[in-house]
Amino acid sequence: MDELRPTTGAQTHGLASIFPPGLQAIYGECRRLYPEQANPLQVTAIVKYWLGGPDPLDYISMYRNIGIQPQDIQEHWHYVSFGLSDLYGDNRVHEFTGSDGPSGFGFELTFRLKREVGETAPPTWPAELMQGLARYVFQSENTFCSGDHVSWHSPLDNSESRIQHMLLTEDPQMQPVQTPFGTVSFLQIVGVCTEELQAAQQWNGQGILELLRGVHIAGGPWLITDMRRGETIFDIDPHLQQERVDQGIETEGSNLSGVSAKCVWDDLSRPPEDEEDTRSICIGAQPRRLSDKDTEQIREVLRKGLEFNSKAALPPISSQRHGHERPQSRKDSLESESSAAIVPHELVRTRQLESVHLKFNEESGTLLPLCLRGRLLHGRHFTYKSINGDTAITFVSTGVEGAFATEEHPYAAHGPWLQILLTEEFVEQMLGDLQELNTREETKLPKEYSWPEKKLKISVLPDSVFDNLLQ
Repeated sequence: MDELRPTTGAQTHGLASIFPPGLQAIYGECRRLYPEQANPLQVTAIVKYWLGGPDPLDYISMYRNIGIQPQDIQEHWHYVSFGLSDLYGDNRVHEFTGSDGPSGFGFELTFRLKREVGETAPPTWPAELMQGLARYVFQSENTFCSGDHVSWHSPLDNSESRIQHMLLTEDPQMQPVQTPFGTVSFLQIVGVCTEELQAAQQWNGQGILELLRGVHIAGGPWLITDMRRGETIFDIDPHLQQERVDQGIETEGSNLSGVSAKCVWDDLSRPPEDEEDTRSICIGAQPRRLSDKDTEQIREVLRKGLEFNSKAALPPISSQRHGHERPQSRKDSLESESSAAIVPHELVRTRQLESVHLKFNEESGTLLPLCLRGRLLHGRHFTYKSINGDTAITFVSTGVEGAFATEEHPYAAHGPWLQILLTEEFVEQMLGDLQELNTREETKLPKEYSWPEKKLKISVLPDSVFDNLLQ
C-alpha cells in the first residue's frame, strides 16, 4: 500500500481531477450532511490506482459527527470512500456503461468510529482498512451488499481490541445519489467481535445488525464502532443467543451459502495410480483445473456472505492496469437461495464416486454444523472453496435443483469440484456425531469422523498438516 498522507478537500491535483461529475455527486451528499465542513481532512494515496498505484480508492474523507444525544447517538468520526464508484466517466478505472445502472461497482464504503475524549483529529487507520476491502472488490469483481460479513481475524486498528471482524449495512444518513455515470449507494462498515461474526455466519448479518442497534455500547442506532468495547452483545444480554439467534437459525436457516476455506478431498473409490484419480488434488501431482464456467459458477455460490479466512488471504491487486481485458459486466451479489450456481458445464464429464474423504482445517470444520443445520435442513446448499487452489466441496440437500449429485449417486465430481448430496435423515445423524464441533471449546486435533455405511469420512486437521497436504 502506498504511503498515506492527510490533505484537505481544498487541495487539488488540478481542477480536472477534483471536479469530475462522479466525484462531485458524492461530495454533494457529504456537504448535505456536513455543510459546515466544506474542506474535510482527507487521506489519499500518493500514486493513484489509475496511474499504477496499488490503492483503488482515490480519497477517503473524514468528518466529525456530533451525534444526536437524545436519540442515543454518540459523537463519532465519519469516513467516506471515493473510488469504488466511477468518479471520472472516462474509463480510466471503471468501464462507463451509461447512467441507468450502477456507477462502477455501484457503492462506496463508509465507517463510523467513536470519537475518544480529547481526540482533535480522526485516526487514519480506517482508511487502510477501507483500501483493503476495496482491493478485494477490484480483484474479485464481487460486490458487497447489506448484511454481508468479512472475517478479518485481527483487530481492525492493529491494537489488542476484540473488534476483529466486520459486518456491512446501509449507512443510516447517506442517501443513494444519481450521477451521470450511474447510481451510488453507501455501505457502512461495522466492527464486531468474533462471537458476533459467528452468530452472523450461523444466522444472518441483518439479524445481528438489528441486535447491535439495540445495544448502546455495541453501536446503537447508527452502529458506531467502539474499538475499546470489551463485551459482546451476548455478554451484555446472554438471552440474545438462545432467544434470538438460535431461534432464528431454527426457523429461518442461515444466509451463508459458502466460505473460502482450507479443504481438500480424496476419492477413495479408485487406486491412487489411476490417472483419473482426483486424489492428485492433494498428494502433489499436477491438479486438474476448473473450467472458466465452473469457476464462475462457484464464485456465484460464494458471492453472498463471502468470508475472508485471514487478513493475508485478501488477494493482491495488479498494478498493471493497462493491457488486461476487462470483464463484460459487474457481478451483483447473489441471493443465497439460488441453486443456478451448481449447474455443471455440459462439456466436462461428471464422475460418480463410491467413497470420499473430506479434509478441513479447524476453522472450516467448525462450520460443518452450520452447513448441516442452517443450510441443508432448510433445503439449501453450502460450498467450501479452497483458498489454495481450484478445489471446491459443495454440500447439497435433496431439495436443491440443478445438482449433479443425486440420491442414487450422492458423491459426484466435476474435475476438482465435488458435490455431496445428503438426505435429511443422514444430516440429523451427522449433526449428532459432529456435536463437539459446535462448542467453543478447543478441540484436540486431528479429529476423524466416519460413516462406513455411507462410505464417507471427514477429518479435521491442524493448519500445519493441512498446508503440507497442499504443497
